[in-house]
Amino acid sequence: MNKYKLSCPCHFGLESVLSFEAKKIGAENVTADNGRVNFEGDLNIIARANISLATAERVLIQLAEFKAFTFEDLFQGVRKIPFEEFIGKTEAFPVKGYSLNSRLHSVPDCQSIIKKAAVERLKEKYKVNWLEESGAVHQIQFGIMKDTVTVYLDTSGPGLHKRGYRKNSNLAPIKETLAAGIIDLAHVRENSIVCDPFCGSGTFLVESAFKALNIAPGINRRFSAEKWEISDPEIWSEERKRAVSLVKKEAGFRAKGYDIDEECVMLSSDNIKKAGVASRITAGQADINKFEQLENTIVICNPPYGERMLELREAEELYRIMGKKFKQGNGNSYYIISPHEDFEKFFGRPADKRRKLYNGMIKCQLFMYFK
Repeated sequence: MNKYKLSCPCHFGLESVLSFEAKKIGAENVTADNGRVNFEGDLNIIARANISLATAERVLIQLAEFKAFTFEDLFQGVRKIPFEEFIGKTEAFPVKGYSLNSRLHSVPDCQSIIKKAAVERLKEKYKVNWLEESGAVHQIQFGIMKDTVTVYLDTSGPGLHKRGYRKNSNLAPIKETLAAGIIDLAHVRENSIVCDPFCGSGTFLVESAFKALNIAPGINRRFSAEKWEISDPEIWSEERKRAVSLVKKEAGFRAKGYDIDEECVMLSSDNIKKAGVASRITAGQADINKFEQLENTIVICNPPYGERMLELREAEELYRIMGKKFKQGNGNSYYIISPHEDFEKFFGRPADKRRKLYNGMIKCQLFMYFK
């Protein structure tokens, strides 16, 4: 079976987590770059990566990489790509991408030229004058960085953070892929007890259950590559069966979530049920002031923070309360994501470890307390 160069974008700061995940599913020649992990694998690995990777944003096949200083360079470079190995005679292939610090800086022009080159290549190979593009979608993506062009095919479709359980969310949800990375950094295991005192839409709770029970996050959704003409339905079927066989049904994992907002509690409960892990998680209404000292519990949370002065002061008071309630000892650990540069000052003690992360476009720190 053919081996492909694959590339998975991820949140900045989670490259090491995704690299470990990729190795765990059997990917070969795994390397990490800024906000991206690259590896090699066959069609089974493409299916397995989509179904199983918790911190990847999507799974891309890297088709080519070359220098381009002119539009002619771009056209000829793209025209050499064997699109016919992936794209059928009637299948669609839209183009999107970006350009940074390059001579070819007009993204619309680059899109147009890449599309034209792909069309010319496929028309020649299929010996037709026109391509109807009525079939399955092969999203072509490109990136041009410092005059180096990289061209990909997206095998995932909608982003891999869309697990299917969170149809609704609160105003400031944390992305599922970022939550999964934080949970990995918090060392959640099959018999862990997890608590989120600001549970919002329940993302940390559900992703903790997925991690502890080894539930593949994409097991209940479909992917673009499944609809391609070259796709083998048996491969996807077998990979789903494999994922089901690896679920740790006997794990002792339990989790509790709390939120001051009753609507958030209802939202969390609904999402937990949709995710199929309601037997492992409870959610209830409670103020952080009522938080009780725990034992052998991993607390993971994304406390509210504000951008306006009044909201910011409220957030700082919240951090003070957390510092008093989140006590050291008794086997407890705390993992808190916040964009506030002085979080430790208000919390009352320095973190044992910190990691820079981005929550959307917001630069944050993961403050880790485990000693």
